[in-house]
Formats: sequence, structure tokens, C-alpha cells
Amino acid sequence: MLYRENGQFKTTYLADQQIFPIRQDRIFVLLLLAFAFIGVPLLASDYLLRAILIPFLILSLAAVGLNVLVGYCGQISLGTGAFMAVGAYAAWNFGVRIPAMPLLLQIVLGGLCATVVGVIFGIPSLRIRGLYLAVATLAAQFFVDWAFLRIPYFTNYSSSGNVSVPLLTVFGLPVQNAMQKYLFVLALVCVFTLLVKNLVRGAVGREWMAIRDMDVAASVIGIRPMYAKLTAFAVSSFIVGVAGALWGFIHLGSWEPLAFDLTRSFQLLFMVIIGGLGSILGSFFGAAFIVLVPVLLSNIPGMLGLPLAVDTASHIEHMVFGALIVTFLIAEPHGLARLWSIAKEKLRLWPFPY
Repeated sequence: MLYRENGQFKTTYLADQQIFPIRQDRIFVLLLLAFAFIGVPLLASDYLLRAILIPFLILSLAAVGLNVLVGYCGQISLGTGAFMAVGAYAAWNFGVRIPAMPLLLQIVLGGLCATVVGVIFGIPSLRIRGLYLAVATLAAQFFVDWAFLRIPYFTNYSSSGNVSVPLLTVFGLPVQNAMQKYLFVLALVCVFTLLVKNLVRGAVGREWMAIRDMDVAASVIGIRPMYAKLTAFAVSSFIVGVAGALWGFIHLGSWEPLAFDLTRSFQLLFMVIIGGLGSILGSFFGAAFIVLVPVLLSNIPGMLGLPLAVDTASHIEHMVFGALIVTFLIAEPHGLARLWSIAKEKLRLWPFPY
């Protein structure tokens, strides 16, 4: 009976356009953010921050960017790992060439470089769609992998192809230990997620969804397919590039091109599909599923006292993980975000049967 919108009237257009129109949702989100910014740094261990929460936040941001393209605009992409790599290497090169450049500016410029590459490889979407577009974006993955492996300039002529970042500071404040890195990543994820949420709620987002549902009908009513598709590629690549820079600078610290290979692209696509296409919240659900479930499965044999060899436990983990993915997709093809929506609808009607 506590989750009701009865009596919550909207008297202005601004109130009608709120992201969370129900007061209980706003309170819940504020409490969740307060716990994330205050409670988690006080309670979480370094292992939890470094191995689980920071990767979860960065991959959630990358999934949000991919969801803009796949979920909201309907353009299939298999080159997300390539755009992450462009963002990471571009940000690192800006720092190497201009040592006095601030970290935030490096990350933003890395995202802009990923935007340029994403728009270039998004041009084929003006003529092709579906699996053909997926193959075109797959070419971006192969090309970027080759470029960072074979062109020494991108790695500052490193003999091994491996690059490392120096000690990080933001506005004179160090970003070195696990808590500082977690708060920095959390702040950026909140800012960019809010920007994307407002984009998809506005005119640009409605154009993307019209193209996704039926591009021919969208062009008939005055929507420009070229503008809508390329803006989707641009926004998606920028967010993914920022996530790639965070992945390299904050999570890895030192990396090589294989850190952003085709496996990373498939991983992000699975996050979007499992979490829910066309849902910002689903991107976080999908990232949580991909990051947390393998950790839980790897620890279950030890919790139960089962003596399993490392390779056997790894094989069982992959089998169970794949089975869980198939089960979720069969039970709810629209992803975990749809299950969350159904639960909220039932809670709003409880205890009434209708």
C-alpha cells in the first residue's frame, strides 16, 4: 500500500516531465545514490571496489552507450570493443603528447575521437541494416585491433605494444586508491547516464525510436534517417569511448589491444540483450548479471566444500552461465528491466487482484 501515486497531482509542465514521476521512486533513487556515494566507500573492501564495483560501473556506462544504438535506434553493432579501444588509446595519447592536460579533458577528448570513428563506421547504416550492418561494424573491430597492433605511433613506439598510465589526479586531488577511483567513476557514470536519459526522453530519442520501429514510416513523417542514425552512432560511440578511457585509466592502469578485443564487444552486446533493449536501467541490470554471476558461480563450490579442480570449476561456471542466459531470454525476452517493470506494476496493484 506504500507504493501508490494516488494524490500526486502534476500542476506544471515541468512536473509532468520528471524522470521519476512517482514520489516513492524519487526517494528510492536518492537513497540509493546516497548509499552509493557515502555508504559503499565506508563499508566496502578494496577487493570489492577494485574487482567488482568499478568494473560494474564502467561496463554499465559502456552498455548504456551501446543501448542508445542497439536498443533505441535499432542499429546492430559488433564493434563496441573497438570504440572502447579508440577512447582509451586516444585519451592516453593526449596525456602523453600534452603532459599538462587534465584527466577529465583527456577522457572527453578520447570520447570525441571514438565519436569520429563511430560516425565513419556508421555511414554504412544509411544503406544497409540487420546482419549486414553487424558485419560492417565487425570490420571496425578488426581494423582497430590491427591499427593498434601494427602502427607504433599509437603506443608511443612501445616495443611490446603495452601502455601504462601515470598517477592520476583530478583538480589537484589524487585518484589512486580504490575508494578514490570508485567515487570518480561513480560521479562520471551518474553524469553521463543522466545526459543519456534526457536525450532519449527528448526529440532526438523519439527520432531514434521511430527509426528503430520503422524507418520508412519515420522518413514519411519528416524524420531524416541519415541524421537520426549518425547521431545515434555519435552519441553511442562517445559514451563507449569514455567508458573505454575509464576502463584503461581506472580499472586496468596498463593494457594492450587485446583488452578491447571481439570478446569485449560480445560481452557488452549480451549485457544489453539480457538487461533489456531500449532501457537505461536494463543496461545496469545486464552489467550486474555479467559481472556478478561468474563471481558467485566461482565461489559456490568453495562455499559448499566441493573439491573441484580449477579447470573443471571453470568449465562448469561457463556451462551454468550460458544456461542462465538462455533461461532468462526464454522466460523474458525483453530482459531483466521488463521483470523489474512487472514487479513494480504488481506492487502498485497489490493487494487488489486486477
